[in-house]
Amino acid sequence: MAIRVLLGFSIPEEDLGHLFEVYQQFVENVFSLPVDLPFSGYRRGIQARQTLQKGLEKAIREKLQCTQGKDYSDALDLLIESSKEHGKEMTMQELKDGTLELIFAAYATTASASTSLIMQLLKHPTVLEKLREELRAHGILHSGGCPCEGTLRLDTLSGLRYLDCVIKEVMRLFTPISGGYRTVLQTFELDGFQIPKGWSVMYSIRDTHDTAPVFKDVNVFDPDRFSQARSEDKDGRFHYLPFGGGVRTCLGKHLAKLFLKVLAVELASTSRFELASRTFPRITLVPVLHPVDGLSVKFFGLDSNQNKILPETEAMLSATV
Repeated sequence: MAIRVLLGFSIPEEDLGHLFEVYQQFVENVFSLPVDLPFSGYRRGIQARQTLQKGLEKAIREKLQCTQGKDYSDALDLLIESSKEHGKEMTMQELKDGTLELIFAAYATTASASTSLIMQLLKHPTVLEKLREELRAHGILHSGGCPCEGTLRLDTLSGLRYLDCVIKEVMRLFTPISGGYRTVLQTFELDGFQIPKGWSVMYSIRDTHDTAPVFKDVNVFDPDRFSQARSEDKDGRFHYLPFGGGVRTCLGKHLAKLFLKVLAVELASTSRFELASRTFPRITLVPVLHPVDGLSVKFFGLDSNQNKILPETEAMLSATV
């Protein structure tokens, strides 16, 4: 999605698969200690970045040469046009760096949020069932459990209020990234300390969500805190900022929320799933929030009566003789 929707690249599946493997190596080593030795994480990360940029340069050149037939502007188009409006032509190196940053922002954060969503639905079956009830009420899920064809439209998704609350609560408790950086435009004071103009400052999304006075029982997963009756996020301006804030808010926030909503609907309407390990994995925060060694989950399809469709081998193992 990041490659094709946000950036407008037309990369063959085989090349895309190779780039993805290289990208994963880049992400795994992006926060390595800067020690440039053979076989070090830093060296592997640098090599992966060079390979990625070589592939991205080819895709960028092909994109710049083929501008026919497009009926929308993607994120890379906007980046290029914005620089031209300010009287500056972006160099190829700047385009490659910007493209790699967009891919990192789109893939790593969405993968993190998707994993957190699945984990919370596993931990809170009552939330999952309430979500299914909303789908039934909106005609997306029949009472027998069969998903209705052609019902998953943008306007329908916008009307699923409880689903919106679930996604918001996932992003409050499990924000993929810790914060963002800004440059101080004018000197100001904060809690008696003077912050000079020109300094770089970092705002913490997680600390903001943990300490914001508007949220009650901050450690509890409670989607109803975002319901119309409570609307805890509406009291104050910058208490809830999973996608940042101001003019530099996340460029892909609407796409990310749409992706998570579609994923939640698919999970709730077409499958049953359960934890495949004895306990839930430990969570780490670097480079983005994610489970250590991943989240192991068993997924089962559903028949028309909402019974699990077991894989053939598992059905044989559980059969009585």
